Amino acid sequence: MNSASPTGTQVQLRLGDVSAQIAQVGASLRALRIGDVELVSPYPLDIPTPSCSGVVLAPWPNRVRDGLWDDDGTARQLAITEPKFGNASHGLLRFTAYEIEQTDAAATLRATIVPQTGYPYLVDTTVTYALSSDGVEVTHTLTNRSSESAPVALGTHPFVTIGDVDPHDLVLRIPAQTAFETDERMLPTGTRSADAALRDGVRLGDVSLDTGFTDLARDEDGRVRTSLTAPDGRRVTLWQGEGFDFLQVFTSTNYPGQALAVAIEPMTAPADALNSGLGIRRLAPGETWTLTWGIQLS
Repeated sequence: MNSASPTGTQVQLRLGDVSAQIAQVGASLRALRIGDVELVSPYPLDIPTPSCSGVVLAPWPNRVRDGLWDDDGTARQLAITEPKFGNASHGLLRFTAYEIEQTDAAATLRATIVPQTGYPYLVDTTVTYALSSDGVEVTHTLTNRSSESAPVALGTHPFVTIGDVDPHDLVLRIPAQTAFETDERMLPTGTRSADAALRDGVRLGDVSLDTGFTDLARDEDGRVRTSLTAPDGRRVTLWQGEGFDFLQVFTSTNYPGQALAVAIEPMTAPADALNSGLGIRRLAPGETWTLTWGIQLS
């Protein structure tokens, strides 16, 4: 471990030629490599996490309109953390320094969501990053420590790449039937059919996305797979397990050190879910919810 960074202690993991770096702040997956090939877009150690890169988003991902939501008949007002659009954004753990336990090839980071402005619930969370021969598997838990049921959702925000390829030439495939339409504040206003070209594969340099998706196709093993494929046939896949029924894909031309970057974000709920109820799960006192996703190179 080392700690000379605005993102706290840096956890280094290795299994053979697979390596990863986890930032303590936000429990962020900030690097994943196989050999010398980056599978997660890196950023400088001496800056805060850009664009929420790799951060765990809980107890909600994405945005809450005006930070205001209806908690089973009680109006709750969250702090406004996205002043540009007047929303509460990406949950309550984005800037939290997690507790860390690690071995050579795996690390578990722990943080508690404490009762606070607009969210009066106590929820323990963990995230475990475990390396495999072809990437990483990630397991999240949320446990309600409150005396009443707690509404929760979860997402994560990795920027995925194949680092020795011009990102413009990567082919993006999104197995979704439905996309969310949004207003000028990036809040959902309805749904539409997802572009069929995204299911077949589009050149990353030819699209600009900040789009939520649902009605995701699952393979026989129950996983949803979104992928980037290089011209030489190598493919990096982000898979999401049961419970991750939504996906956000965000392309950026402002990511440090990259002309083009793409975040592939598995989520259990879409934007403004605390108001719509879509994907929100109410955990009973003492109940634990376990979720998994991962990144693989083939």
